[in-house]
Amino acid sequence: MTSGYCFYIFLIIGTNFVRGTLEDHDSGHEITCPLGYFPCGNITKCLPQLLHCNGVDDCGNQADEDNCGDNNGWSQQLDKYYAKYSEKNSPYSFKTKTSACLVESVPVQCSCQGLELDCNGANLRVVPSVSSNVTMMSLQYNLLRKLSTDVFKKYQDLKNLYLQNNRIRNVSEHAFRGLYNLTKLYLSHNKITFLKPGVFEDLNKLQWLIIENNRISRISPLSFYGLKSLILLVLMHNSLSRLPDKSLCQYMPRLNWLDFEGNHIRNLRNITFISCSTLTVLVMRRNKISSLNENSFSSLQKLDELDLANNKIESLPPYLFKDLKELSQLNLSYNPIQKIQADQFDYLKNLKSLSLEGIEITNIQRRMFKPLRNLSHIYFKKFQYCGYAPHVRSCKPNTDGISSFENLLASIIQRVFVWVVSAVTCFGNIFVICMRPYIRSENKLHAISIMSLCCADCLMGIYLFVIGGFDLKFRGEYNKHAQLWMDSTQCQLVGSLAILSTEVSVLLLTYLTLEKYICIVYPFRCLKPGKCRAISILILIWIIGTGRKYRKPDLFCCYFLRCKLGSFYHHCVFLRNGNTRYYNFLGGDFYTANKQCFESSPLHSDYKAFQRNDTPGLA
Repeated sequence: MTSGYCFYIFLIIGTNFVRGTLEDHDSGHEITCPLGYFPCGNITKCLPQLLHCNGVDDCGNQADEDNCGDNNGWSQQLDKYYAKYSEKNSPYSFKTKTSACLVESVPVQCSCQGLELDCNGANLRVVPSVSSNVTMMSLQYNLLRKLSTDVFKKYQDLKNLYLQNNRIRNVSEHAFRGLYNLTKLYLSHNKITFLKPGVFEDLNKLQWLIIENNRISRISPLSFYGLKSLILLVLMHNSLSRLPDKSLCQYMPRLNWLDFEGNHIRNLRNITFISCSTLTVLVMRRNKISSLNENSFSSLQKLDELDLANNKIESLPPYLFKDLKELSQLNLSYNPIQKIQADQFDYLKNLKSLSLEGIEITNIQRRMFKPLRNLSHIYFKKFQYCGYAPHVRSCKPNTDGISSFENLLASIIQRVFVWVVSAVTCFGNIFVICMRPYIRSENKLHAISIMSLCCADCLMGIYLFVIGGFDLKFRGEYNKHAQLWMDSTQCQLVGSLAILSTEVSVLLLTYLTLEKYICIVYPFRCLKPGKCRAISILILIWIIGTGRKYRKPDLFCCYFLRCKLGSFYHHCVFLRNGNTRYYNFLGGDFYTANKQCFESSPLHSDYKAFQRNDTPGLA
């Protein structure tokens, strides 16, 4: 008896079969699936990558819908250290308790339960004076402008202090003196510009310090002197343009979470994080960082999440991540990175989530992601990139709404639409061409022009027939054949037909419009073209269209093009040398594009051009 069996797994989408070698789960061996497939829990069944977390129980045991959320990085640290981090942005509404107020001298505008004082929105201009036994004081949404020396000195039992959404500009060096038991301090949404050295000197038990949405332009390690227990420091959305030249964490030995999102920081120095050895989450997104040093993160050996998204980073040093052995989440999205080294991520053995959204990876290859055996979530700019990380269970985007990693036309509605439109376009125009000679027409030249336009539109119908045919041919394994198709003579020929149809249709519509315009504006002048002139114009239009087709065939990147066909309107998308450009012929909608068969045309410059946009769309 052999312990392994070979199974044929029928794909839900398409008509192809894939062979997977599966070990019998009863024998205690793990199920092995082919690249691009994942196992359905403890049953001997494999499904394609794109069916993971699609909202449908494709496995039958919900295994494909389990663990859909990307909970790596900060969310895990949140559960481990901070419980409910969302508290920093909430209004901290007063928690109702059953005990009566135990605080004396409570202002009329405030409320109290037990030892907790709530003065939110009371229009206070100074900190109220109450009994010293208070443990929580919430002064949000008031009119405080400054925090004077020793203003909280008598409240030595205070544990939580909320000062968000005031107008605080000046914080005295000894404003928080005497708060030996304070664990959480919130100064968000004020107008603070500078933190004086030693301002937090007595806050030895402080764990959370939230100073987001202020106007702080510079910080010093001495500003955080005394914060021996601090684990969370949030400086989001301030005006920092640089970090200190000295070690930032030298007075914060327990710091776990550091957030600088939304500042103006331009570079990261080697020495800045040299003493931040306990840091697990570092958020630097939405800054202006343009370059990184090879040793920028060398001291952060316990780092679990690194977020560098939405900066201006153009290149990554080869050994930038060599010391980040514990990193589980890395976000490099929306940076103008030109090239990624093949071995860039080799040191990140524990990486589980990698975000590369908005990055055009011109040199992408499987070698980049193959060493990342623990990677469970990856995010790209284009769904086609998922083919280079077939071992990753969740790859996004897995479709652009039209095409998918497996199919040229992702849904049955699109397939039906392509076949119906191609049939109507071809047979409808052929019917008009055949019937037109039997219809008496007062303007035979106009009838010839209409027949010529029908011929041009019929070519687009033939193109759509070919697209529908290749959709059937590549069903279930589109990505495997895409490159061969793009390099083929058939793609060149089909693309030429579609370009010819588009060019001739636009030129004929322009000619017919001008002819009608002249007849209406100048009805009594002899401006109507004769038979020879009209036929010559039609021949010239087809010659121009054909010339455009063959002008520079080397520029054809030969990808699939799909156009929305209306009555005489073509809304098409072109791609040249990897740069997507959108053109809207004669108004109407436009579609995005992932890969096309065409170059851009000067003829289209008269129409509305949409800005460059690389969102994957119609292929």
